[in-house]
Amino acid sequence: MKLSFLTKNKTGRSMLFGKVGIRAQPSFMNTIRMPKCRVFVRTPSRSNSTSTHLQMNWVDFFKLRRQNKVLNTSASILTAGLSGFATLEYLGNVEIDLEKPIFGIDAVIVMGGLVLLGGAAGYLLGPFLGTAVFNLSRRSVLPQFKAKEELFLRRIKRYRVDPSSQSFSNPVPDYYGERIYSLKTYRQWLRDCNAYRRKAQEFI
Repeated sequence: MKLSFLTKNKTGRSMLFGKVGIRAQPSFMNTIRMPKCRVFVRTPSRSNSTSTHLQMNWVDFFKLRRQNKVLNTSASILTAGLSGFATLEYLGNVEIDLEKPIFGIDAVIVMGGLVLLGGAAGYLLGPFLGTAVFNLSRRSVLPQFKAKEELFLRRIKRYRVDPSSQSFSNPVPDYYGERIYSLKTYRQWLRDCNAYRRKAQEFI
């Protein structure tokens, strides 16, 4: 809104003072300031990520552990047969006089030993193949399985017995926990460890 008004100078004459602009006063609603809203986003911490990796229960873990063992054993049998067969094929193509001994040993016995040695080498390579197949087939749960396996091995290391006190009547109960594939066998392993400690204390 603009207004014009008259003023008198020193001579008494009236002068038209320029137009003065007057701003409208802000209303009550315009004076209200809305509070600022802050949004907090929580980033998952390392502890939360670790807890998600440990969400696999023990039943599922032992099932996967048994599957891994079956794959490793099957792969060992397969690679042992293939290695033994390959060794036999190689020796069949080599000219060997079966009537002459090799290093003082009958040639047939030496060839049979070489075939068995090739099969044993293949059997040792089997777990590497089985583990690779298991990791590829269980990629979705592999991190959870690895985390659970680490926890399981820590428990085995904590509760296993001292093998220095073993005897013929008191053998060590599965020192590395390789035959534990269920909660039932794990509890039995703990009972066997306690029985081993009691017998060891009796003979001291």
